[in-house]
Amino acid sequence: MTFQPQTAIVTGADSGIGRATAVALATAGLDVGITWHTDESGARDTAAEVRSLGRRAEVARLDTTDLPGCGDVVDDLVTRLSRVDVFVNNAGAGGGTPFLDMDLDTWRATVAADLDGAFVCLQRAARHMVAAGRGGRLIAVTSVHELQPRVGSAAYDAAKHGLGGLMKTLALELGQYDITANSVAPGEIATPMTGQTDADPRSVERPGIPLRRPGDAREIAAVIAFLASAGAGYVSGATWVVDGGMQRMGPQAGSHLTSDDWRSV
Repeated sequence: MTFQPQTAIVTGADSGIGRATAVALATAGLDVGITWHTDESGARDTAAEVRSLGRRAEVARLDTTDLPGCGDVVDDLVTRLSRVDVFVNNAGAGGGTPFLDMDLDTWRATVAADLDGAFVCLQRAARHMVAAGRGGRLIAVTSVHELQPRVGSAAYDAAKHGLGGLMKTLALELGQYDITANSVAPGEIATPMTGQTDADPRSVERPGIPLRRPGDAREIAAVIAFLASAGAGYVSGATWVVDGGMQRMGPQAGSHLTSDDWRSV
């Protein structure tokens, strides 16, 4: 357990899982680079929370569809932080267009946001880690749909499947540099992306999820913080599903069941 992370970059840290992750890593003693796409005010709020914990925060705008410009943002944050030990690829976009109705532009925009941009940013971060020779942690926030598809999410599902596969390949290729690569696959989490900006997940009834509720962003952040730590030094090439048991139901069933009848024989 010789890995001693001092800095992290968390993309899409203006709200939701990204903000919770930035705060969790700051709580663990890391300075944090924070990126935003459309919500600069949210990113500034995240930075203020990081600084309130006695850690340094650097903020930058990042658009994962800007290729390869998004990688330049990563390089700039590494320069401003002086190093990068942990890189969390959280930024991305959703979608809900049926396959037969989807146009190529919509497909390309989703894949660019969720996979192409992730490739560029992860590669830039990894190159800095290899050059520094201190090891590192690469963590991608994918989705339960990395593992099981959902109707109406062809581009999103394809991108998340691809991102999960990319992380497994990075684990193979970068292990020689003491860099681990893992994915965290959330289920339904009470965040702006799911239309639950300020919802208390314990007040939301979800009969189709074994734990009966959506997740809290901090519950995802806690897993990411573990993967970023020295204690996770022998964990690589894995996808950590954090979904309240929804995958056991199948994501389609888990989020659409409206009664508890399934709980009884």
